Amino acid sequence: MHAFRSHTCADLNKSNVGDTVRLSGWVHRIRDHGGILFIDLRDHYGMTQVLCDPDSPVFAEMEKVRSEWCIRIDGNVKARDEDLINPKLPTGEIEVFVRDLEVLGAADELPLMVFGDQEYPEETRLKYRFLDLRRDIMQDNMKLRSDVVMSMRKRMWEQDFREYQTPIITASSPEGARDFLVPSRLHPGKFYALPQAPQQFKQLMMVAGFDKYFQIAPCFRDEDPRADRSPTDFYQLDMEMSFVTQQDVFDTIQPVLQGVFEEFGEGRKVDQEWPQISYADAAKWYGTDKPDLRNPIKMQEVSEHFRGSGFAIFAKLLEQEGTEVRAIPAPTGGGRKFCDRMNKFAQEQGLPGMGYIFWRDKTADSVAQELGIPVKEAQAKLKSGEVPGGMEAAGPLAKNIGPERTEAIRQQLGLGVGDAAFFLGGKPKAFEGVAGRARDVIGKELKLLDEDRFAFAWIVDFPIFQKDEETGAVDFDHNPFSMPQGGMDILENDPLSATGFQYDLACNGYELVSGAIRNHKPEIMFKAFEIAGYGEDEVRKRFGGMVNAFKYGAPPHGGCAAGVDRIVMLLADQQNIREVVMFPMNQRAEDLMMNAPSDPTSDQLMELGLRVIPQD
Repeated sequence: MHAFRSHTCADLNKSNVGDTVRLSGWVHRIRDHGGILFIDLRDHYGMTQVLCDPDSPVFAEMEKVRSEWCIRIDGNVKARDEDLINPKLPTGEIEVFVRDLEVLGAADELPLMVFGDQEYPEETRLKYRFLDLRRDIMQDNMKLRSDVVMSMRKRMWEQDFREYQTPIITASSPEGARDFLVPSRLHPGKFYALPQAPQQFKQLMMVAGFDKYFQIAPCFRDEDPRADRSPTDFYQLDMEMSFVTQQDVFDTIQPVLQGVFEEFGEGRKVDQEWPQISYADAAKWYGTDKPDLRNPIKMQEVSEHFRGSGFAIFAKLLEQEGTEVRAIPAPTGGGRKFCDRMNKFAQEQGLPGMGYIFWRDKTADSVAQELGIPVKEAQAKLKSGEVPGGMEAAGPLAKNIGPERTEAIRQQLGLGVGDAAFFLGGKPKAFEGVAGRARDVIGKELKLLDEDRFAFAWIVDFPIFQKDEETGAVDFDHNPFSMPQGGMDILENDPLSATGFQYDLACNGYELVSGAIRNHKPEIMFKAFEIAGYGEDEVRKRFGGMVNAFKYGAPPHGGCAAGVDRIVMLLADQQNIREVVMFPMNQRAEDLMMNAPSDPTSDQLMELGLRVIPQD
């Protein structure tokens, strides 16, 4: 018999009754039923119930065993009584009577329990991650992650892609985040960098003629952590193709991701149609470039209804250039309490408030106020039909702008009795973020979201440049390496209107994919950087390898990268990316388990020619 096991803890069933077996695993739970010890023995594959009574030669030793001890047992497989069968376990029809026991690894008092659903502080979970990972949900999450990566690889190979590896130690290359620098021992005073992405290398592969590349690539960025982003490293499905258009990239990656979500989505609906929405429209309709399309709310501009109106705040605001008023429809949100809650939400976001109108059946109170009569008289007039009933608009805004304008707004937004609309005004960039968050909150609170759905949308036509309103300086707004739509002509004639062949894929409020058709022509690249204030010498200094390669017959090429961590987070129905990463950092970018970052030794610093300056 094998030294540790003849079967895993998921293998045994009724056909094994009478067999002598050997199992190894961890003590998941111990139950003492009147002198008979029942132990749930767990390994990576499953659980088997083993039992030990005073007739067992190792009963005294078994009494000493505690939770999470790693043990090996030998025993006989027995059938459970009919009324004791556990249908939830593959091994639920049998149990193993223990004849021999070996403690492979005893455990100290546990800082967190593996059995059960207790909540523990994140710091505890990360410091003792090896215990946290033993829990069922974490085992499932990590298996899911592995299976998703395998599926991605398989689907890419099926589309004639090959996987190639790019360097982990490279040169510093600004790509929108801070680099992790690595000092060079052989070149004192100089530094390598960990790659923020394989961007330049995969483009150089296209110049080298490889045509189709992909990689499950580790990427390193010194970023502030948040729930959907690691502060140090992450993995992405990275791909690049030659001789392709933007649509070719979409048509290649959609079946890969759609297939993965259908395979691992546990029956949740996966959208088949992925709309293409311009960056400008996404900002106008959803207040974000990663909209959650499970939420049916689409914001609309309603400026015309407030120009010259009795609501002075918006009327005066609209006299300024570049301002507008947008409405957030709220179907079924037509109650004063809900409207007041949303107004408070806006104040918590740093705004003075958020105007609203809600529509209701006409009330005796409003008729009494309108006609200047007692409420009882108004009730009688409504009941008799002398005053027609029907719908009315309520709220401070409705009183200020009057019934004609409120009715025009209602019709534009397609709302009715029991619905509401919220309003924000100013220069769009100043309020779009709050409007987008308000849309999310309204959708969730009013239960408008289809929770069992993965809703995808391509966000396209990103602006290449932005102009600082105060200084007039022009800089890149998004990826500087995407090919401008219109090429050199648009850069020479109207650069501030230029959009790039750049795209993101949004799903359920998260950015899952980012990519572009690359600018592979040096003259167009130099012109784009010149507009943003960078001379040719600076471009050659920063991106010399790529610029040099583009002089030697570079093909048109493009690609994208899909975030593996976020994809698994969505599939696992988790709210925090650390739940699907094996050994994540904490919110301060610390590894409490391995004590990183750590202080270097004096010898290490001396060898590298470095000195640490203490921070005040």
